[in-house]
Amino acid sequence: MSGDRPVDPMRSFTGVAAGTLLLEVIVVLLSMPVVANLGSGLATWQGVLVGTLALALLLTCAVLRKPWGLGLAAGLQVVMIACWVALPALGVLGLVFGLVWAILLWMRWDVARRMAEGRLPDQQG
Repeated sequence: MSGDRPVDPMRSFTGVAAGTLLLEVIVVLLSMPVVANLGSGLATWQGVLVGTLALALLLTCAVLRKPWGLGLAAGLQVVMIACWVALPALGVLGLVFGLVWAILLWMRWDVARRMAEGRLPDQQG
């Protein structure tokens, strides 16, 4: 099956990125009760902010194969960090997932570099 055509390691990265975004959606939505119990509660605009951000993360899963999809996912991490002003808990989540995305993008860059140099195991021999 895979002997007919070479395996493209970059295709599998899309699945990893989509899985990371889905986990991020779940964590962001689960942060709502935490935010509601902190301080004076959850205002309507804060709930709308969290819901909109979760929806944007979910919809980004559908466009990850586009050339600008990863840029959009990275941009949403910046938006989450900027939400620190409105909801510090969301800003902390933005920092955590920003670090996760930085590691994922570095791994993708490393695989692309090795692929260009012909050092991947499938390229040997």
